[in-house]
Amino acid sequence: MPLDKGKPGFTLPKLPYAEDALAPVISAKTISFHYDKHHKAYVDKLNELVEGTPYAEMSLGDIVKKSAKDEKAKKIFNNAAQAWNHDFYWHSMAAKGGTPVGKIKKALEDDFGGLEEFKKTFKQAAVDQFGSGWAWLVRKNGKLAIETTSNADTPLAHGGTPLLVADVWEHAYYLDYQNRRPDHVQAWLDKLANWPFAEKNLGK
Repeated sequence: MPLDKGKPGFTLPKLPYAEDALAPVISAKTISFHYDKHHKAYVDKLNELVEGTPYAEMSLGDIVKKSAKDEKAKKIFNNAAQAWNHDFYWHSMAAKGGTPVGKIKKALEDDFGGLEEFKKTFKQAAVDQFGSGWAWLVRKNGKLAIETTSNADTPLAHGGTPLLVADVWEHAYYLDYQNRRPDHVQAWLDKLANWPFAEKNLGK
């Protein structure tokens, strides 16, 4: 995290685990299509779009933040934000997600009433997200909050600090769950959510 800056441009970062590491919740086939096709396409298109522009000299996060405010750079934003979102998404999962401890556990208790209450609220937000998008756990104004964004949009562009994200674009789950988004989100929360990663982000 974030995307590696190569010569020239950005390179697709390696997954933090093997493609079959998240099975059976997310199959190796889904990861392969999602990472090797979708994620790679955003990185490749971003390199094409920023070549010869001031954006080419920026970090990925800075491109996201600046292009979000640039009406002439919507394509750059869409691809940069999707590249950033996907890299963050891969790190938001672990083969054994476990349960939150320490500061993140206390924050969930303070702001949601505990882990189970958080899961219910997060799941509802993720399921209710219309069309393609993302469900985020963020820190904003000193508190934890759940946000959803459509398409490529990301809290990074709006002043929030992302802690975890679940991808609810259909390509993230359709091969494994078809139209059963609620089942996918529940399994993601119960078995894959990377709480040590969230704890690390909480400290930023």
